[in-house]
Amino acid sequence: MFALADCNNFFVSCERVFRPELNGKPVIVLSNNDGCTVARSNEAKALGIKMGDPYFKIRNLIERYGVTVFSGNMALYGDMSQRVKSVLREASPSTESYSIDESFLDLNGMDIDFDRFAKELSERCFRWTGIPVSVGVSSTKTLAKIASKLCKSYKGLKGGCFMDRPGDIEKVLRKFPVEDVWGIGRRTSAKLHSMFIKTAWDFSRLTEAQVDAMFGLPGVRTWKELRGIPSIEFEDIVQSKQTITNSRSFSKEICTPQELSEQVAVFATMTAEKLRQQHSLCSQIAVYAMTNRFKENEMQAYSSDVVSFMTPTSSTGAIVSASVKAVKDFFVPGCAYKKAGVTALKISPEHDVTGSLFEDNLLAEKDRRLMSAIDSINAAYGRGTLRLSVCSDSIKSTREHQSPHYSTRLSDFPKVK
Repeated sequence: MFALADCNNFFVSCERVFRPELNGKPVIVLSNNDGCTVARSNEAKALGIKMGDPYFKIRNLIERYGVTVFSGNMALYGDMSQRVKSVLREASPSTESYSIDESFLDLNGMDIDFDRFAKELSERCFRWTGIPVSVGVSSTKTLAKIASKLCKSYKGLKGGCFMDRPGDIEKVLRKFPVEDVWGIGRRTSAKLHSMFIKTAWDFSRLTEAQVDAMFGLPGVRTWKELRGIPSIEFEDIVQSKQTITNSRSFSKEICTPQELSEQVAVFATMTAEKLRQQHSLCSQIAVYAMTNRFKENEMQAYSSDVVSFMTPTSSTGAIVSASVKAVKDFFVPGCAYKKAGVTALKISPEHDVTGSLFEDNLLAEKDRRLMSAIDSINAAYGRGTLRLSVCSDSIKSTREHQSPHYSTRLSDFPKVK
């Protein structure tokens, strides 16, 4: 058996923990620079606010219905996520963190009442963290994910749903839209709809040969999971990322290569830090910058470059230097850039990489020690305590509606009077 614990409207729920007067009222959370909607309460959804709606397009709706707006507060959300996951780890010997607000639990070998387990775990998460969590349990990860979604639709389930009996599974799958099945993307669902396959049950009734011919191994895995055959491995060890991206939209457009280089250097630094955190090296980086596509009357550009390294690296100096050079090569004069980013490609574990004959081993060792020292200082005193001089904070993100860092900054801790 597997369980999927999914935090309900997670970003909104984190804000409501410290603002309980917002329970039952429409609330949304915005992305970087207050660009678009990334989380909505059920009340906001009922008003017609959709995921990804640009803030400027729904401002009138927000004012009309008194919607409370928050800028994204990832420090708070990350801390609350860890609190929920610590509760989940106590409930199961093996957990797999799928995203900031979802975790799978491996329940195989546990001789328990799974329906009671799901409901009690949901109640415990809410009692200990204040975050409402839907817990679905079933024989496969895909079915467990569907069971967790049922909890959000039916309050009578009390936050927990055990879906095991074939008749119950069939009843649910017959009504469950195929496009909402985990692992079925937009293109796949469009193809299925063209074949009049509209529900998860319709998809599960295809033959394995049909699914394999149309969608290959990933489709077959999903098909088997819907039929109660575990086919997606449980990963209780965090896997190293195969690509690492750091990007951001700017609060105001950048029109000079110097300013753009400074911002890209910040993203390159973050990328190098994440490589070292998972003990990896990259052989390539992709650097890009783009203009504001909503300003159709202005010059538009999507500028990018891919840089390869002779020797795989995680050195901040090497990655920043290559990123800044890329910006100087692709910068288009007259363009006002609104967003930029750096992606590490061709990532491999550092222990699998053989040094180059042309590499200065002594210099490389000094660089590794320097990076280790910088990482230790930044970990102790906060990101950005030490950084390369080329990195700049001159272009700040717009976060007009950001809540306090209630649980991660001493000055923002709630005060009881």
